[in-house]
Amino acid sequence: MLLLNNCFALFFSVVLERFIADARYAAKDKLNESTKVSDQQNHQLRDYRLTTAEIIYHLPDHPDLLQSFIWQKLDLAPDFPELRRFLEFWSRSLEGKLHSVRVGQARSPGRLRFRHVITSIRLN
Repeated sequence: MLLLNNCFALFFSVVLERFIADARYAAKDKLNESTKVSDQQNHQLRDYRLTTAEIIYHLPDHPDLLQSFIWQKLDLAPDFPELRRFLEFWSRSLEGKLHSVRVGQARSPGRLRFRHVITSIRLN
């Protein structure tokens, strides 16, 4: 009987330790998640918008040929600090010489706008 009580106590303590460890991990994960949300809200408050850049560059092995690269990230107009940082990295670290960059911008995906439908047409 004493052996059974000791086994039960050992099993219960292992289960309890596991439960506490899981609870700590979940609390830490929730804290990281709330930090991410506040960063996203900070971007929205500072009017960051989804920025898309089409980067045209010369191929390193064939300089007469051009190729396109699409870059997309939340960025702040009109200075575009994230895009500038990426283009500086490109010039410093990559072999393909830049030809041109075309930039487009849209409102942040978090700001949805709705319009009322005036006319609805159904096709068979």
